Amino acid sequence: MPPIPLNNRTYPVDVHRRRLAASLPLLVTALYLKPALADPSVHQASRNLMGTRLDITVQGSDRRALAAAADAAFATMAQLSDSLSRFNPTSRVNALHLMAGVRPLSVDPGLMSVLQQAQHLAQLSEGAFDITVGAYSQWNFEPGQFRLPTAAELTAEARLVDHRDLILDSRQGTAYLRRRGMRLDLGGIAKLPILEAGLQTLRRHGVRHAMLNGGGDVRVMGGLLGRPWRIGLRDPRSPSRMLGSVALSDGWVAASGDYERCFDRDGRHYHHILDPRTGWPTRGPHGITLVSRDLPDINGIGAAMMVAGSAWARSSLAARPGVDALIVDRNQSVWTSGGMPALLHA
Repeated sequence: MPPIPLNNRTYPVDVHRRRLAASLPLLVTALYLKPALADPSVHQASRNLMGTRLDITVQGSDRRALAAAADAAFATMAQLSDSLSRFNPTSRVNALHLMAGVRPLSVDPGLMSVLQQAQHLAQLSEGAFDITVGAYSQWNFEPGQFRLPTAAELTAEARLVDHRDLILDSRQGTAYLRRRGMRLDLGGIAKLPILEAGLQTLRRHGVRHAMLNGGGDVRVMGGLLGRPWRIGLRDPRSPSRMLGSVALSDGWVAASGDYERCFDRDGRHYHHILDPRTGWPTRGPHGITLVSRDLPDINGIGAAMMVAGSAWARSSLAARPGVDALIVDRNQSVWTSGGMPALLHA
C-alpha cells in the first residue's frame, strides 16, 4: 500500500492508468468485506439499481430476517429510483419534460424536496451544479454504446440549460420547466437520498448494523463483527488501487470522479460529469471524496466541486465543519481537509 499523502503533497502519477470502474464496482469495500462474509451472522445482497451495482451488507442474529430486510430496502430504493428517473416514461420527472414550456405540474413532497435541494445548491455554486443538464442528451457513456456529441449539438443544447428556468412553487406543490425541450437529470443529487431511504427501511426492520454501497457512495450504521465499517478510498488516477481507508460507524463516504462512466477517444478522456455551461466533461479535479455524518452537508456537493474546481471546493469546505475531504487535483496532487489525515488508514 502506498503511503497516505498529507496536505498538498504530490502523489506519483500512474502512467499506466486504467479505466476499471465498470469491472471493479466493489473495490471500495471488497477487500475489507471478503473475510467477514464467511461469518454466518453477515448477509450480503446485490442488485443493479440507479445505473450501478448496489450492495447491502448487514449483520445480525437471524439470517432470514436480514435477507427479508435487505429485500425490503431494495424495494424501497427501486420505487424511489423509478419515481426520480428521467428514463422512466411514467415518472413525474418525465412528465415535467413533456409539459416543459406548457404548464406547471404537481409533484409529490419527495420530488419537491430533491428539486429544492438542487436549486439551493445551484444558487450556492453559481450554476456549477445544475440539474437542467439533462438537456445534454447526445452523450452516451454506456459500454459498447459510447457516443461523443458534436460541438454544434452541444451549443444547441446549452441554450436549454439554466437552473433559473426551473420554477418551483412550494405552496402549490408544483414544478415547471419554462422552455420547451428542457430536461432534468437528478443523478447528481438523488442517489444519496435513495440510499438513505434504504437504510431507514433496514432500521425499521430491526437491523442495527448495515452498509449500503452504490457505485462508491457508501452509507453505514453500526459496525461489522464488533468494529466500525472500514471503507477504502479509490485513487481516481488508478481506480484499481486505493489511497487508504476510513473507519465509520455512522455516516457517509461519497465519491465523485472522472473514472466512473467514461471512455477515451483520440487521446482524450471523456466522463459523465458535465459542465452545465458547455456540455463538455469537467476539467477540474480528477476525483473528490467526502466524509460526513449528515446527508445535507454533502448531497450534490461533490459534483458541484468537480465543475467549479478545487479553489471553490476548498472555500466551500471551510463553511462545512462537519465534512472532511480528499481531492485529487488535475495536476495529480492530493489535498486533504484538516481532519482527513486523522481519518485515513493504510
